[in-house]
Amino acid sequence: MLFEEIQPFQPVVLQMLQNSILKDRVAHAYLFEGERGTRKKEMSILFAKALLCVNRADGKACESCSNCKRINHGNHPDLHLVEPDGLSIKKDQIKSLQEEFSKTGVESKKKIYIIVHGDKMTANAANSLLKFLEEPLADTTAILITENIHRILPTILSRCQTISFKPLPKEQLTKQLLEEGIPPHFATLAANLTNHYEEAVEICQNEWFAQARIIVLKLYEVLQKSPFQAMVKIQEDFVQHFKEKDQVDRALDLLLLIYKDLLHIQLGKEEQLVYPDQKENWKSNALQVSTNRLSTNMTAILEAKRKLNANMNSQLLVEQLMLKLQG
Repeated sequence: MLFEEIQPFQPVVLQMLQNSILKDRVAHAYLFEGERGTRKKEMSILFAKALLCVNRADGKACESCSNCKRINHGNHPDLHLVEPDGLSIKKDQIKSLQEEFSKTGVESKKKIYIIVHGDKMTANAANSLLKFLEEPLADTTAILITENIHRILPTILSRCQTISFKPLPKEQLTKQLLEEGIPPHFATLAANLTNHYEEAVEICQNEWFAQARIIVLKLYEVLQKSPFQAMVKIQEDFVQHFKEKDQVDRALDLLLLIYKDLLHIQLGKEEQLVYPDQKENWKSNALQVSTNRLSTNMTAILEAKRKLNANMNSQLLVEQLMLKLQG
């Protein structure tokens, strides 16, 4: 990933790391922490590239020198990536890393190691790394990556400069999706279901999701006429399409966003609509129902999500929910 590609996702982090290079204040150990999809791994490689680049300018890698090219191809001898072996990072992996780093850099004085999913280190591996961090070698930079900072040993935390990666704001994610050619009604919806760019793109390109959107919208439309028709719709379409627990949970998310849109229409915040293509269809409904009723319905959907996670029968759960939403 290039500087220009990652900049829209993490501008603050990128500027911070650039400044550390420009001011020659690169720490010996970093902890990149944040939710999945916040570009931590990509940023760590971009940062390593800038540190090893021989033609660096303004704290950025040139992308054309031999070091940059080898990093892009994943075969630079002075950059080491450690990832879980199975479910965990084991002590032997850290020991191998220590042995490798006791040698002089092959092509440069600097050596960099990146530990992905640092929270998955075994206790022995974490203790071995701690000894490594306590006595850092000259011209060595460590980057640990985690989605679960609370699982990192406090003693390791204290020896790293922690950099937090914030989720991409909905507006920015929507913009990125639109630039990718995603239709507006899908881009806005996906950005409200996840802050993970790749997952959002996958959602938008998924035929199952496109059909899921249609079914949930139709279910809401039928529900406005009668709960009996809604029950029939559940039998005909819903149960057949939403077979797995996570699929039913996704359907409840889609339904919840409908009621949020009704509330936005009531409050005159139509620019925040998740289903902008449904605005004209829903205006009369939004103005006929009270704000308290909308709040009650959203609470009922959230309660249904909780019951689903407690393994309640999904068809019975949705049928009961329809009665509550109609009432």
